[in-house]
Amino acid sequence: MIELRTPAEIEAMKPAGRFVAETLATLRDETKVGTNLLAIDRRAHDLIRRAGAESCYIDYHPSFGASPFGKVICTSVNDAVLHGLPFDYALRDGDLVSLDFAVSVNGWVADSAVSFVVGTPRDEDLALIDTTERALDAAIRTATVGNRIGDISAAIAGVAHGDGYSINTDFGGHGVGRIMHGDPHVPNDGKAGRGYPLRPGLVVALEPWFLQTTDELVTDPDGWTLRSVDGSRGAHAEHTVAITEDGPIVLTDRSWLGVD
Repeated sequence: MIELRTPAEIEAMKPAGRFVAETLATLRDETKVGTNLLAIDRRAHDLIRRAGAESCYIDYHPSFGASPFGKVICTSVNDAVLHGLPFDYALRDGDLVSLDFAVSVNGWVADSAVSFVVGTPRDEDLALIDTTERALDAAIRTATVGNRIGDISAAIAGVAHGDGYSINTDFGGHGVGRIMHGDPHVPNDGKAGRGYPLRPGLVVALEPWFLQTTDELVTDPDGWTLRSVDGSRGAHAEHTVAITEDGPIVLTDRSWLGVD
């Protein structure tokens, strides 16, 4: 069921969005060559505890997950692009890292993701990250009253296809509110003018993610981590966005923190 939020409810969602933005900015700043993925999870857990927030991940057990997730953040590295389950791995020079983080604050959820390279970057990794970020920007610009879900999907696909990437539509954006994953589904490819009409009060997490040379995924033995079938690297960008009469509000915006 698709739920529309009142202006007061959107205002009540802002603390969750700010906390998610602040946490991702902190974790990105602290994540270096040599940082262990389990240390990132512990740090995120500590920040959640201090803020009195609740993790959306730790007990999360959807149909596609082998068991409850058990951690509070997704850490996807290199050819892993989604649902990366933190494990005992110290980041190496040039690793491409995606952090995906969602929490509930006062009963309202926000969800966001960022990708970056630790140490010395490869040009092709920076290009992939840039594509996901520009696709997210295009999606946000399109998230206006009077458009449709298909317009957002087409905007994302236009950027990706223009840069030569193919698109997997199994996982994409989604409604956000009292729970992390709700209706509507927002695929990263679609036809403009089709789908659910965008109305004031709709809150969605928009999340372009792409792989360098494929659109096919395989699941790790951990039952969660999704990797490219050919070993090529992936990147992921995500923001929680509220659609209003005055235009989209990016609830997880990090720009006010002085970061992208």
